[in-house]
Amino acid sequence: MSDAPFLRYRLLGPTGLRVSEICLGTMSFGDHWGFGADEETSHRVLDAYAEAGGNFLDTANKYHGGQTEEIVGKWLPERRDSMVVATKYTLSMDHTDPNASGNHRKNLARSVEASLERLGTDYIDLLWVHAWDDFTPFEETMRGLEDVVRSGKVLYIGVSDTPAWVVSASQMLAELRGWAAYAGIQIEYSLIERTPERDLLPMAEHFGLSVVGWAPLGAGVLTGKYTRGSGDVDSLRKESNEQRGRTSDEKLAIAQAVDEVADDLGVTSAQVATAWVLAQGYGCIPIVGARKVAQIEDTLGAAKVDLSEAHLAKLDEVSRPSLGFPHDFLRSSGVRNLVRGEEVRGRIDGRRARR
Repeated sequence: MSDAPFLRYRLLGPTGLRVSEICLGTMSFGDHWGFGADEETSHRVLDAYAEAGGNFLDTANKYHGGQTEEIVGKWLPERRDSMVVATKYTLSMDHTDPNASGNHRKNLARSVEASLERLGTDYIDLLWVHAWDDFTPFEETMRGLEDVVRSGKVLYIGVSDTPAWVVSASQMLAELRGWAAYAGIQIEYSLIERTPERDLLPMAEHFGLSVVGWAPLGAGVLTGKYTRGSGDVDSLRKESNEQRGRTSDEKLAIAQAVDEVADDLGVTSAQVATAWVLAQGYGCIPIVGARKVAQIEDTLGAAKVDLSEAHLAKLDEVSRPSLGFPHDFLRSSGVRNLVRGEEVRGRIDGRRARR
């Protein structure tokens, strides 16, 4: 990798905050879960990311029982002001305590305090709600988030792994009450997981939210791990049972198309898969992780990959999801004629309303 920084920056949602076009995920930092990089290696990965111009770090209180935040916190001194540090709360930190999880005010308050201590900072740039908690009314969550923003302990808020209707209702409540609103959503998004295009992405576009996509490499499937080399695919599939069907024949066909585009461009499959997410719009920011410096250097190279219209069309064709009802129904020509009337005769200019 060149020593000169090359990552560009995008505005986070409807805010003025500048974040790197590729976000560094840190879930692989630590070893309390029995896997991951040690502190020294994690810091070298962080160094490589920063040297490329990266400033957007994504962590969570739950990762390795808090060890990940501590590793990031030990690296932050002298760099704190230039880094956008995002962390999360929701997931249980103590399974013997029913209030040590969820999106209610008590868990929010103590999670923020604990994260600040582990990160060694007095403010969090971006606090994500880690996942939807259907026990806690979204009204309570939004009011609690407003309070931590007003306190100065949190600057911006976002929401991860939550249904579109919950995010929409939360945004409207925040707007009506004059509270802090979400700046982005964090979702799984890749060439083998495009179902967010049904509701989550259109919702994010409507509200101007950034879409920060985790697992852009499909948990390794889009790196060529299962489609290149001489490995036994059947054993690899068995080994990857936890990957929720990511190694089905359909998903492997998508991975093979990624390999073909990569070979055509002379780059790696991981770079093509990450570049595809980047190409889905200004608001789409992939989260990439690494246990080794070589891995982060490779994936960051996606920022230099220019996918042609032909490449994008090829990848779209092999991976395009069925949107299902009501989307496919409403897009049918007969229904569009009924709903839009004279537009089919070219007399209505509906460009403003189209997505």
